[in-house]
Amino acid sequence: MIVGILGAGQLARMIALAGYPLGLDFIFLDPSADACANTLGEHLLGDYNDPGLLAELAERADVVTYEFENVPAAVAEFLSAHTQVYPWPNALAVAQDRLIEKTFFHELGIPTPAYAAVDSFESLKQAMASIGWPAILKSRKLGYDGKGQSVLKSADDLKSAWALLEDAPAIVEAFVPFDREVSIIAARNVSGASVFYPLSENLHRGGILRISESREGDVMQAQAETYVSRLMETLNYVGVLALELFERDGQLIANEFAPRVHNSGHWTIEGAETSQFENHLRAILDLPLGATAAVEQSAMVNFIGNLPSTEDVLGIPQAHLHLYKKTPRKGRKVAHATVRADNPEKLSKLIKALTTLADQVDDS
Repeated sequence: MIVGILGAGQLARMIALAGYPLGLDFIFLDPSADACANTLGEHLLGDYNDPGLLAELAERADVVTYEFENVPAAVAEFLSAHTQVYPWPNALAVAQDRLIEKTFFHELGIPTPAYAAVDSFESLKQAMASIGWPAILKSRKLGYDGKGQSVLKSADDLKSAWALLEDAPAIVEAFVPFDREVSIIAARNVSGASVFYPLSENLHRGGILRISESREGDVMQAQAETYVSRLMETLNYVGVLALELFERDGQLIANEFAPRVHNSGHWTIEGAETSQFENHLRAILDLPLGATAAVEQSAMVNFIGNLPSTEDVLGIPQAHLHLYKKTPRKGRKVAHATVRADNPEKLSKLIKALTTLADQVDDS
């Protein structure tokens, strides 16, 4: 069985590593010659819109998936006419545009921050009368890890924030004074069976995820499962999906969803009965989905920009290091580590040890 993946970054790498024990082979389409997954399968080097490469991928792959949501939706549509593509291209179309995404949440009865579409500086000024301060101005497309976003604290910030977007279509959202950030990872297979992972509690800095910690038995679990189930059922979704949420006064408010495996689910590699990466493959191949229960209390810490020494990380008891084989660069996720413990106090100490190493090399 050959799985095609659009993109060959670290998420594709971890999907392939999860697929080898299942006897799967992989073909990656990626425009980067040094893409970090390219040693784990055949690498079709070229643009995502290259018709020859797309035809080859469609002919050779039994099923095609993708590792990030900025793959052109038209590419997924083309491939779906020639082979199986999961998640369905309709999920890409929603996730790629923040305005469409927020409107979709609203239609499904999933709470969101107040928002407004803006396509000019004048419309931005007008929108602030209803949105209020503070707020966040975001490009509608191609934003991730805090890119394409500006915090608006007062009217003095409007002109510079709009200039950064270079007149691109945007959305302005009310700032949510959240109690915490959480996400839920879920998987749904072709036959419609679904599983849900324990909530992840997340800490971001500079728009980039730093720490995710599993929260089995969290009081918000049922509410999160309700919302992510609505998404998957409405989209007839196949694969792993991550829904990012704010918690405020016992209510979950949707931020965004990712139609793919997700950084906040990396703890599942060592911390759950079945990792999100294996369950993504099981889902798109319509295999029975694996158990999602946490093995112990688990957490993941990202390394941004540079790498600590392998010896230092592995010197922390229960630490598991995942190197992405990526050249260090400012603001780039180059590795992560997970830890696991049988009680919160032990886990907190392990997280602190990892974050100390991460902060020493952080170049974000």
